[in-house]
Amino acid sequence: MSKTAPKPPMTQQQRDHRSNQLNPNYGTNGTNPANGKAHGNRGQQLNPNRK
Repeated sequence: MSKTAPKPPMTQQQRDHRSNQLNPNYGTNGTNPANGKAHGNRGQQLNPNRK
């Protein structure tokens, strides 16, 4: 039986990045770069002008 080492707790920077990935910032002018990179091509696929 082998034991795995416990994962170290997430740093504040990692927690901020994780929450930024989940936050699309609706209602603001501008974008959230972490959210855009996490969701990739989805915005282009949903754009009705591109179909």
